[in-house]
Amino acid sequence: MKSAQKWIYDTTITLQDSVENWPQALKLCAKPLLDMQVIEPEYVTAIIQQHHTLGPYYVLAPGLAMPHARPEEGAKGLGLSLLKLKQGVSFGAGEFDPVDVIIMLAAPDKHSHIEMISALAELFSSDEDMEKLHQANTLEEIKTVIDRF
Repeated sequence: MKSAQKWIYDTTITLQDSVENWPQALKLCAKPLLDMQVIEPEYVTAIIQQHHTLGPYYVLAPGLAMPHARPEEGAKGLGLSLLKLKQGVSFGAGEFDPVDVIIMLAAPDKHSHIEMISALAELFSSDEDMEKLHQANTLEEIKTVIDRF
């Protein structure tokens, strides 16, 4: 059974009212993965640098960002962290702004994250569940949505 809850648990979910800007959102979202040593600080730097070069390549849908960098840019393990903002922040992503759900993804190689991505893809393709995720204001509400995948 595919399951996103294998990768997202209490310690990797952060709830915050608001942030000043998108780099702050990325750093906040990355913190649990840094603390668990799943990623190194340069992983976050790589995402920020790529954003400056390519634009917000990881903003996938209205209100949803999935920041990630390549394995060799500082991913030591497989992990996901989720940051939920009450007030979305602009990523410079046009009609997809403001973003209030940020899911950072780390994988140590090109293959190990396929199962994780497919569980997330299932979640992202459910309008109803995404709506619930955008409206969630508590850890419990977020987990109720995620635990179904």
